[in-house]
Amino acid sequence: MCYQTGNTIEAGSSIYPEIIMFRQTLFIASVLSLAACGSGTPEATTPDISSAEPEASGSIPQPGIGAVAYTGAVIWDGTGSAMQQGSALLVRDGRIEGIVADVPAGAEIVDLSGRFIVPGFVNAHGHVSGRWADDGVTDTADKVRGDLSLYARYGVTTVLSLGGAPAETFSIRDAQDSAELAHARVYVAGEVVAGNTAEEASAVAAANLNNGVDWLKLRVDDNLGSGSKMPWDAVQAAISAAKAANVPVATHIFYMDDASRLLAMGTGLIAHSVRDRQVTDEFVQAMLDSGVCYVPTLVREVSTFVYADRPDWFDDPFFLEGAKRSEIDRVSDPEFRARIAASPSAGAYRDALVQAQDNLRILVGSGVPVAFGTDSGPAGRFIGYFEHMEFDLMAEAGLTTREILMSATSVAASCLDLDDVGTLEAGKWADFVVMTGNPIADISATRSIERVFVAGNAVDSN
Repeated sequence: MCYQTGNTIEAGSSIYPEIIMFRQTLFIASVLSLAACGSGTPEATTPDISSAEPEASGSIPQPGIGAVAYTGAVIWDGTGSAMQQGSALLVRDGRIEGIVADVPAGAEIVDLSGRFIVPGFVNAHGHVSGRWADDGVTDTADKVRGDLSLYARYGVTTVLSLGGAPAETFSIRDAQDSAELAHARVYVAGEVVAGNTAEEASAVAAANLNNGVDWLKLRVDDNLGSGSKMPWDAVQAAISAAKAANVPVATHIFYMDDASRLLAMGTGLIAHSVRDRQVTDEFVQAMLDSGVCYVPTLVREVSTFVYADRPDWFDDPFFLEGAKRSEIDRVSDPEFRARIAASPSAGAYRDALVQAQDNLRILVGSGVPVAFGTDSGPAGRFIGYFEHMEFDLMAEAGLTTREILMSATSVAASCLDLDDVGTLEAGKWADFVVMTGNPIADISATRSIERVFVAGNAVDSN
C-alpha cells in the first residue's frame, strides 16, 4: 500500500459532512493543534535493502549477525515520547532489540530513509469470522487467516475478536507466539453472552470459558427499543462466572445508565460509546476510579446509515486496494440501499454518532483511558479501511493525532493487558507500520502505508 492523501483534515471537510458541518470551530482548533505537533512529510525515497555492513561502533556489545536494522526512518515508539530521528529499529528473531544510535556490525540493513515507523495498531473491538477472505477460499481456518491478513495490510497487527469467531480461530491464536507470524494477532471472546435467564447466561459463559477464551463478551442493549435487554440477573451470573475463571468481561452498551451499572458490577471494558445522552460527571469519575477502558467504535454507527447512498470512499484507492468486491456489490444493490434509506433506526444512529463523538471528547479530556476499536468485521464493516475511518472520526471529535495514535497502540494494548505489543520497546514483538507520511503531523498520513511487519516479517500486500 502506498496511498497518501497529503492533506490535513480541514474544518468542515468530514467524510460525513451532513453530520459534522456544525463543528467547524472545533475543526479549526484541531487543525492548528495538528500543525503544532510536527513538521511536514519529508520527500520519500525508494527503500533499499543492502547487505553492506556498517563500521563496528563498539557501543553495542552483542554481535549483529542475525539482526535486521531498519535505518533512516523517523520513529515514533508509541510510549508518548517524541519522534526519534537518526536512530535505527533493531530486530532479531521477530522481536525488537531496541532503537539504537549505532548499528552492530553484521546486521542486515534496511534503508527506510524518508519514511516514518509507528507500532502496529491494536484494535480492541473487531470481529474475525472469515467473511473477508477471498471468495475462492473454502477452508475455515484459511478464511480466518484471510481476515487477519487483511487487517494487517491496513496496519492493524492485533485484534480482539469480540464474538463470532469460528472454533478454528483458537488454534490460530495458540500458534501466533511465533517469529514466523505474518498476519495480525488475534484474541478471542467466543460466543456473545446474551441469555434471557441466569441459567442460560451461565451455560454460554461456561462453554466459552471451557474453550479458553481471552475475554467474555456480554450484550446489554435493546436495539433502540425494538428488543429486550439481557436481564440483570443473567448479566450478574455471567460476570460472576468470568470472575471465578479470572477472565475479563467486555460489555456492549448503548445507554449511560447501563454502562454505570456495569461498572459497578465489575465489567472490564466498555465496548461501544454511550450514545443516548451526554455522560455525567459521576460516570466520568466512575470510569476514572475503576480504571476501566472505553472503546468508542464510532464507525460502527456510520455502517448503519451510510449505504442509503453510494459512499464517496468507494472511489478511494486506499479502500479499493483491499476491499472485497462481492461485499461492495452487496451493499450497492438498489434494494439494499432502499431498505437502509427507509429504516427508522438509520436516523437514530446518525444522531447517536454525534452524541458518541461529544462524549468521546469529554472522556479523553477527563483522562479516561480510551482504547481504539471499530467493531469492524460484520457485514458492511470493511476490515482495515474502517480502522482508518475511525481515525478520521476521532479527529473530528477533537482528539489530537498523538491521542489517536496512543489510543491505537500503547493504550489499547494496556487495556487488553497485552505486554508484548503496542510499543516499539526492547523485548516486544516487532509489529510495526512503515509510512511515507508523518501521522503525528496529519492523521490522514496513516493511509500512506508502504509496508507492514508482524514479528519482523513483511505482510503480503496482495
